[in-house]
Amino acid sequence: MNTAADTVHVPCAHCGATNRIPAARLAEDPVCGRCGAALLDGRPIELTDADFDRVAGRSDLPVVVDFWAPWCGPCRQMAPQFAQAAGAMKGRALFVKVNSDASPRTAARFGIRSIPTLVKLQHGDEVARVAGARPAGQIVQFAGG
Repeated sequence: MNTAADTVHVPCAHCGATNRIPAARLAEDPVCGRCGAALLDGRPIELTDADFDRVAGRSDLPVVVDFWAPWCGPCRQMAPQFAQAAGAMKGRALFVKVNSDASPRTAARFGIRSIPTLVKLQHGDEVARVAGARPAGQIVQFAGG
């Protein structure tokens, strides 16, 4: 029988359900028990003001947030690096992207003044921040890998 120590809560970005996943199976492509969507497929998740707290605030895994905007050249240059880091950290962290123009409440709440800015959250609380474009290796280190 699993104890709380060897299960991890992972929210589904698609339907909002919180899933309990055995820690030993996080890298095995778990799917949501409610809607069947992939939970940890190694790709960044797009979040908005409407769903940010539902996903980022309920995850037992670290959450790495990329605050960006489509008009930002450094943001566009870093996007493939962020995606590569997400793949490298598959099953160990959630990687999410928040368009600061389209989700101004979330960007304001975190005091985003320049983009790209990476924010690391643990149980919804900010634990680290770095501004500026980064290569994949530095993003992985920032995430705790």
